Amino acid sequence: MKVLTPLAAVLGLALLTGLAAYYGFASVGRAVASVGWGAALVVLARAIGVSGAGIGWGFLVVGAAIRRPRLFVGLRFIREGINCLFPVAQVGGDLIGARLLTFFGVAGGLAFASVFVDIFVQVATLLIFVLAGVGILLAVSDDHVVATAVSYGLLAAAPAIAGLFLVLRIGASQTAMAWAVEFAQRREWAAFHHVTSLGENLQRIWQSRAGLSASIVLHLFLWFFGATEVWLALSYMGHAVTFVDAVAIESVGQAIRAAAFAMPGGLGVQDGGLIAVCAVFGIPAEVALAVALVKRIAEFVLGVPGLVAWQTLEGRRLMARES
Repeated sequence: MKVLTPLAAVLGLALLTGLAAYYGFASVGRAVASVGWGAALVVLARAIGVSGAGIGWGFLVVGAAIRRPRLFVGLRFIREGINCLFPVAQVGGDLIGARLLTFFGVAGGLAFASVFVDIFVQVATLLIFVLAGVGILLAVSDDHVVATAVSYGLLAAAPAIAGLFLVLRIGASQTAMAWAVEFAQRREWAAFHHVTSLGENLQRIWQSRAGLSASIVLHLFLWFFGATEVWLALSYMGHAVTFVDAVAIESVGQAIRAAAFAMPGGLGVQDGGLIAVCAVFGIPAEVALAVALVKRIAEFVLGVPGLVAWQTLEGRRLMARES
């Protein structure tokens, strides 16, 4: 896995570069430049989305979102930065986020449990979001190739999502705990070798109906809000679409990214998917690729500070141990 994940990142970068070369570096570059200040608004929209996701995570820890919202928002930016920019599979940042949460007095079992349920909530609400996008594609276009392909992907993903729910909800939490401990052992995180209360904390989170419901509603809203990035980018490029159309485009892009979970940030794969779905709405390929690159810019602008914050926390932890 240590070799395959960086290799996947290299292949993804090569695919993205190949797409830009095929459609013309100059054409794609002009399209990106045409976004102008719209790129700043896309970054702002992404920042709002990540902040909201942090609050949604905090809802799963009873009272935490009210008492310490900035902690969960800050750690959510770190999770996002690692998942988007660091050569790990797209859940690596989530597990690192759980570890960092323990630096602030949260028990390891509760930290891991909250992240596992947070991942499930994101995946489950993404499924609803993608279903909405498929419905839009079927309604607005006679060409159902993209919608059909995504539908098959949903059918394939449904058992996996149901299985994840069973693992986290119905007594199979030892499997999840073993996975977490194995991840920690590979990175020599001794503090997590003794995470024995994961199952108990998972049950506690599931039983907190108010927090769980709030997290689900917020994450679902944020998926739809994420379509603002596509809507803004295309509007500033002179290819305005309705917000409903933007939902369809964003949903397909996110579905493809989730399917390519082993690819850091869905690099190359998500970008190609955006080209395919934008074609349904008559958007030129170079413009669609430019939208993908503007979204990548947002990931970079917000992700780099997240990586710096991660290393700062790790450095402080190391210095505290040595002192």
